[in-house]
Amino acid sequence: MTQDGPARLYALAHGRVQGVYFRAFVQRHASALRLAGWARNMPDGASVEVVAEGPQASLESLLAQLRAGPPGSRVDFVEESWMAAEELDGSFQIR
Repeated sequence: MTQDGPARLYALAHGRVQGVYFRAFVQRHASALRLAGWARNMPDGASVEVVAEGPQASLESLLAQLRAGPPGSRVDFVEESWMAAEELDGSFQIR
């Protein structure tokens, strides 16, 4: 994976990230960065899963936003892992 080549980011944001428009916040930023993927609440009630694909530089920008979170949220920490892109089609969705 090169700095500008396609990559896949898997992130799990922990904290007060459900019920505070976190997924919509992620979707807005990911869409602006032209990333494909999704964000969804996890069953634990305290984390949001994010899968995004696109240029690595754009994914790093999204990761910075995940760590900050929207107003009203509290991001305690973000687990991240990087993989080769699987070439997701479409836009960034909320699941």
